[in-house]
Amino acid sequence: MSSRTIGKIVVGVVLVAVSGAPIPAMAHHSFALFDATKSVRLQGTVTRFEWTNPHSWIFLNVPNAQNVAEEWIIELPAAGVLATEGWNKNFVKIDDKIIVRIKPLKTGQRGGLLEGFTPSDEPFANK
Repeated sequence: MSSRTIGKIVVGVVLVAVSGAPIPAMAHHSFALFDATKSVRLQGTVTRFEWTNPHSWIFLNVPNAQNVAEEWIIELPAAGVLATEGWNKNFVKIDDKIIVRIKPLKTGQRGGLLEGFTPSDEPFANK
């Protein structure tokens, strides 16, 4: 699958998760945890992918400025929503190198809400 196709899938997933979901489904989860004014790009190695409901998760080791891996936890929509966009439980695998764009946690902890995703074979270079 091309990165362009994956990008379109992610945009669709995010739009459904944020704006297209019915009000009752959105009521259980506030997006107040995330800083909607910021977008952070992370490049790292997948250590775990949880295909679950009500949210799926990507655990990502991202090298810091000293090249020491730091674990980031990325929240995704539910497995059912991801499935409608072409994802499955094997879409992301342990040791995959990926780039994500997230809305970071307001607390400053290493985590956020997925905005975009692409596979990557590039050397690590977070910007």
